[in-house]
Amino acid sequence: MLLSNVVRLLRSWRRFNTSIHELSGLGDRELADIGISRSDIPRIAWENAQHS
Repeated sequence: MLLSNVVRLLRSWRRFNTSIHELSGLGDRELADIGISRSDIPRIAWENAQHS
């Protein structure tokens, strides 16, 4: 049980970091085109990591 929770957390963290990296690589115009601002990136990345 504990091990599976740790593994789940590590997978979520990896998805979070991947999303942060990909979204941070976009320009401000590209982010605006998809309807987010640079300050939204951590929140959106974490939501994505939790739902995947």
